[in-house]
Amino acid sequence: MLQPKITKVEPMPDYKLRLDYETGERKIFDVVPYIIGDWYGRLKEPFYFNTVRILPGGSGIEWPEGQDIAPHELYDAGVDAC
Repeated sequence: MLQPKITKVEPMPDYKLRLDYETGERKIFDVVPYIIGDWYGRLKEPFYFNTVRILPGGSGIEWPEGQDIAPHELYDAGVDAC
C-alpha cells in the first residue's frame, strides 16, 4: 500500500518529528532508535537534526547529507498526535 504524502515535517525536542499527511493525519515519529553509527549519528547534532526536509512530492523526508527514513516506517511507527 502506498503511504499518504507528507505535507509538513517539523523537528521536535528529544529527536522526534511531527509529520502531517495529505489525509489530515498528524503523527509523531521517534528518531532516537535510528541515531546510531557514523551515518545516522550525525542526527545527534541538534542543529543538523533540525535541517530535516520533505522530499519532492511528499514521498519522504531527508537530511542534507542524504540520511533518510523509509516512508512506510515513518507512517507505520508514527504515533497519532492529538
